[in-house]
Amino acid sequence: MKEMSAPPAEVILKVAVPVPLPLLFDYLPAKGGAVAEPGTRVQVRFGQRKLVGVVIAHAQHSEFETARLQRVLRVLDQGRMLLDAELLGLLEWCWRYYKHAPGEVLFNALPPAMRKAGGEWPAPVNQYVLTASGEQRLADGPGRAPAQWELLNELAKGPARAERLRLWRAGWRPLVLKTIENGWVTEESVSAPLLEPMPGPVLNEEQEAALASIRTDLGRFRCHLLDGVTGSGKTEVYLRLIEETIAAGRQVLVLVPEIGLTSQLVDRMRKRLGLEPAVTHSGLSGGERLKVWADAAKANAPLLLGTRSALFLPMPKAGLIIMDESHDPSFKQQDGFRFSARDVAIKRASNLGIPIVLGTATPSLETLHNANTGRFTWNRLRQRATGARQPSWRVLDLRQQGVTAGLSERVLTAMGETLEREEQVLVFLNRRGYAPVLLCHECGWHAACHRCDANMTWHKVERVLVCHHCGHQSGVPRFCPDCRADALQGAGAGTEQLETFLAKRFGETRLFRFDRDMTRRKGVFEQMVTQVREGQPAILVGTQMLAKGHHFPRVTLAVIVSLDQALYSADFRAMERMGQLMMQVAGRAGRADHHGTVILQTHHPDHPLLERLFREGYERFALELLEERRLAALPPFSAQATLRAEAHEREAVQDFLQQARSCFKGTGSAVHGPFPALMERRGGRLRWYLLIQDSSRLNLQGTLDRWLTVVRGLPGARRVRWTIDVDPQDF
Repeated sequence: MKEMSAPPAEVILKVAVPVPLPLLFDYLPAKGGAVAEPGTRVQVRFGQRKLVGVVIAHAQHSEFETARLQRVLRVLDQGRMLLDAELLGLLEWCWRYYKHAPGEVLFNALPPAMRKAGGEWPAPVNQYVLTASGEQRLADGPGRAPAQWELLNELAKGPARAERLRLWRAGWRPLVLKTIENGWVTEESVSAPLLEPMPGPVLNEEQEAALASIRTDLGRFRCHLLDGVTGSGKTEVYLRLIEETIAAGRQVLVLVPEIGLTSQLVDRMRKRLGLEPAVTHSGLSGGERLKVWADAAKANAPLLLGTRSALFLPMPKAGLIIMDESHDPSFKQQDGFRFSARDVAIKRASNLGIPIVLGTATPSLETLHNANTGRFTWNRLRQRATGARQPSWRVLDLRQQGVTAGLSERVLTAMGETLEREEQVLVFLNRRGYAPVLLCHECGWHAACHRCDANMTWHKVERVLVCHHCGHQSGVPRFCPDCRADALQGAGAGTEQLETFLAKRFGETRLFRFDRDMTRRKGVFEQMVTQVREGQPAILVGTQMLAKGHHFPRVTLAVIVSLDQALYSADFRAMERMGQLMMQVAGRAGRADHHGTVILQTHHPDHPLLERLFREGYERFALELLEERRLAALPPFSAQATLRAEAHEREAVQDFLQQARSCFKGTGSAVHGPFPALMERRGGRLRWYLLIQDSSRLNLQGTLDRWLTVVRGLPGARRVRWTIDVDPQDF
């Protein structure tokens, strides 16, 4: 008798589910359906809930008995993978490197509409077009099919999409299907209209050299630092590279740090390249972001532009990645899945075998170190593309000088002279609101946030006190809550106070305030930028959003109200960021025909690093900071991670971190702390951390893997909220 063979074992699906657990979950395929491929979304039962998961891999075995495994409820992406093998590989590297839950990493990358079971790929946008046969039929008159003839008459006005036909007649679809069947109408996809590209300016020698250097690496991986002073024409180098890459049939991804920079770049790309970029960022609707994702996946979008999240767009025909303002701290996500978009972008370019360009006027010390040691190709642009000179610096000693709304009389005089020449002035102050604190002049009471170690900012126009750290708001008291005196007044100045004071001082001069309070409504930022570029005399008051990459040809004077707090900050990156911010603000001045001037108000005019920055420029300033980092064995000469913990009780946080420290075993790695965060209490929770440091990044990774396995089982881990932050940027 022939022996019966055992039925083949079922494939095990390794599924990432959006829960804060550092593992994949095993499921069996859906009953009677095809086995879902890696990169496909599925719906699964997880405890008492139904969740969307992503299949990561197939396996032959599970550590659990097959009988205990649940089946996938249904496959959500029939016949289509949402994530291809390249993106899955990148995301797996992300969760392993950053020690974050795989499901949360995966769902951070997906477009919001596809994080739900109801999310579907958008239908292609088609239009209906009259054929030659249809034109002939139209000429024959209504005949015995008047309704179809009326449709042909409508299409004679031009190709029509469903939206237009729906307005034309309620029952339009059967008519369209019949006319298509008769050959009178055809359905075709809608392509973006072709625009007439504009020729670019003649490149100078530095731009030509940078372009030639990067061009040699098209088609292979190499990281290029495009280190160009503000106004040196970095964007034109980008545009030439984009032009050549798209002409070769490849896709380009351009990353910018903030939403405010996208409209400026889109406009320039549209005019210069004759091409509409596909734009994605958090300010768009879920449907808009999904359409960009689908167009990118089908390679219908050759040019992709967006903020940090655009890094995870599919690119089946990838050819080039460009990261503008690559030094910007916004490229590091500071909550949830904490990743550096710059480092992940470099990893992705390496995986894809394509070049990446990091453009900046003020490279981060990590980038500068990699360029200095030859890991990155260093392309320098030291001349402004227009031939304009770099702005002149004036340091104004505030000691023993009076100020009004934060500005000295000498600065106000210089502003008046600039406006009389019908030029524009930029005033930079990185503090929103009217005043950073409201205090009582009689007893010293001040409005402090009850949930954070911070003062409440006084927003005078809205008549509210706001904590800019946790968002808590309260009304402004009429009298001092402690002594009942009518003596409440603001201390210090914010952008709102500057705006109020300068509006009175300079009368009819146009004044624009650029901060998050003024630009939160959609389109306001772009509208103000357009008005500024009209060139009329104006004062621009703003926070750091005003300093990043904007071109204001008529600004000839930039005033930095104060950045002194960076000179005595406990954060070792404070001086680097101060230098970057100062040079970015300075770069807004004198970009056209008129020479620019930058005035820095400070109580520390003789600080040696400030003198180095003014006298020798950002590169020498940064190299000196880099040497200080080397002597102190700080990044980039070491690798760091922090184990952060927070809870409502300090004791629970300290106990957990002490437990974690006591079980730390790292050959070559050192653990320090626990330390309180620079702002210990935030949002009602106490925050402390351990700092782990190693001279070897690879060794640190191994140490963290072994240690975190133990940390997850500590008794104190359930009493606190804790996270790991690899390559931390703040403390």
